[in-house]
Amino acid sequence: MSQSLPNFHIITFGCQMNVNDSAWLARSLRARGFQETARPEDAGVIILNTCSVRDKPEQKVYSQLGRLRSIFDRNPEAFAAVGGCVAQQLGDSLPKRFPYVRLVFGADGAAMAPQAIERLVREPRLSLSLVDFSEEYAERDTLAGESRDGDISGTAGQAFVSIMQGCDNFCAYCIVPYVRGRQKSRTAASILAECESWVDRGVREVTLLGQNVNSYGQDAAGAGQPTFAELLRQVAAIDGLERLRFTTSHPKDIAPEVVEAFGELETLCPALHLPLQSGSDSILKSMGRKYDRERYMRIVRRLRKVRPGMQITTDLMVGFPGETEEDFLQTLGAMEEADFAQSFSFMYSDRPGVRAARMLDKIPEELKAERLARLQTLQHDLTTRTLANMVGSESLLLIEGVSKKQPESRHNAGTAARKEAASASAGPEFDGVTSACVRGRDPYGHVVNMRLPEECDPESIASGSLARARILMAKKHSLLGELVGEPW
Repeated sequence: MSQSLPNFHIITFGCQMNVNDSAWLARSLRARGFQETARPEDAGVIILNTCSVRDKPEQKVYSQLGRLRSIFDRNPEAFAAVGGCVAQQLGDSLPKRFPYVRLVFGADGAAMAPQAIERLVREPRLSLSLVDFSEEYAERDTLAGESRDGDISGTAGQAFVSIMQGCDNFCAYCIVPYVRGRQKSRTAASILAECESWVDRGVREVTLLGQNVNSYGQDAAGAGQPTFAELLRQVAAIDGLERLRFTTSHPKDIAPEVVEAFGELETLCPALHLPLQSGSDSILKSMGRKYDRERYMRIVRRLRKVRPGMQITTDLMVGFPGETEEDFLQTLGAMEEADFAQSFSFMYSDRPGVRAARMLDKIPEELKAERLARLQTLQHDLTTRTLANMVGSESLLLIEGVSKKQPESRHNAGTAARKEAASASAGPEFDGVTSACVRGRDPYGHVVNMRLPEECDPESIASGSLARARILMAKKHSLLGELVGEPW
């Protein structure tokens, strides 16, 4: 059957969980004999993995499907599959509007999507919908198509492992519980087995994923499972694992034992993404976040006490219904108090069915935009300071590959004129650099472009290897360093 299978192409919107789902789906389809193509024009199956968290996501999906129409007009046997949050939200209305959409699958239906696509290829008149929620975590062959001979191409030594699905918090602005369902925890045994399998294949860093990892095990499906802090210790103990991360955390649920783990587990990276959303207690209450600013700051202070140098990143929302100028100023004050290394900020927008959509006192779009600009200006200053403070230090990098920008003809840059030309060709991110660079990430998650000795070929440093770098310069969104010692 594999000879007649069409090529496939995946377009992914949204969060890291969607990226992880798309990566698994690609592996699973390849294991079944499908071939992935870089261009949708060359595919017989086009998969859209969608997100409904931000503004007007349905329109983005409609626009994308409209742009793809010509492909299906040219090839009547080709079809589209739409998965993720928007698929869950819109359901059977998608095939009615776009007849070439023959598969709709939600978060719980993703585990059955590869088999469904195979069936659709065999039965060209069939359409399928997989949008029912399950009461248990739907296990799947997470490493389908990955051999044990060290072939981890595309991972750059990193793996993302889902530990749960859905959310029980029902924050006033958030559509996640409605499109990903209620919380369902995966068994610790299956999580550990997947982590161990990735490490066996050469992965050095694992990130545990969930809508709210700190509430892992606190649901019917997770009965009898360890606490999240205990799970962290079990994963950190895997022989050969160099780095451990997790995302996302809800401040109301982060246990003291999880905070203490940052001071006890060397493998646990000294960085945490901890969404604040607002620095105003009244707005936090209206959002249904169930913590106040002081509780959040106590967590931050404790994290930095148990792990000096800890960096905190966050999510911030402006323009929530009823937000006053004073509320907004409290958010700016909280940003400075927490000294966020980075933040992901956005303007509030109504999501269908959520409580905030029915709230009055909506903030005008122009005011939301103005507040967002002020917030991002402050964050730029905080990020600049964070990166500048790292200059002169040494850091361990997980190598992702050759840097996208390289000096021109480094091997022929023997004269001053050639070196000057090479530096100029590199652009502002590479001022003064005349040797080749590889790109890696430090334990905080910052991109570091690491220059190499003249005699070192960047292609010889494998993706997924580790290397120590001395930080020489802070750039706008990254760092510049130089290799110290030998990679391994």
